[in-house]
Amino acid sequence: MENLESVIESVVFVAGEPVLISDLCYKFEVKPKEVETAVKNLQKKYNEKSGIKLLCFNNKLQFSSNPENVDYVTAVLNPIRQRNLTKATLETIGIIAYKQPVTRMEIEEVRGVNSDYAINILLEHKLIEIVGHKETVGKPALFGTTDEFLKRFSISSIGELPDYNELLEKIQKIKETYSDSLFNRFEPVLQESDMDKKLEEISKTETVKTDEEL
Repeated sequence: MENLESVIESVVFVAGEPVLISDLCYKFEVKPKEVETAVKNLQKKYNEKSGIKLLCFNNKLQFSSNPENVDYVTAVLNPIRQRNLTKATLETIGIIAYKQPVTRMEIEEVRGVNSDYAINILLEHKLIEIVGHKETVGKPALFGTTDEFLKRFSISSIGELPDYNELLEKIQKIKETYSDSLFNRFEPVLQESDMDKKLEEISKTETVKTDEEL
């Protein structure tokens, strides 16, 4: 398909929402490798100087604006500001990312405090979702991260999850970039806190489950 790059570019732009690479292969009768090559070329086209980025995550494609332009975009469009992620919610999503699928009780065992509010905030912002129910008494909900989580932390799949310290650095960078959005007023978690030590142990000992296992 000679104009595959152009076609993919149009489809992803018009869709707005993430587009499955498998759908592109099926509809256009092309091989995944052809789509992969086209995507790489488009990502070169939309390089660091471009105002638009082509994101590739979890075998999906989506356009987004260049994070470096967020202040200018905000000034013109004046988007509704999202509620801030607090230290509690950042701790909670860190636990979910490394232990998923995980129940609320298991999260609270690590944090040592009630996590209902933090979980609700993460669900509201679509950073986590219910991925199933544990086969125990009461069948509690199991939580896992979402595509939105992958986009926020600039990783293609959960298998690329960085170690805990790298994740903290990503959170801090996102906070600095999106100063007026979800990560506004984020205060980095103290490295010497018990919470950090627990999460560090998790990141070193827990095996992150792939999408297929989930």
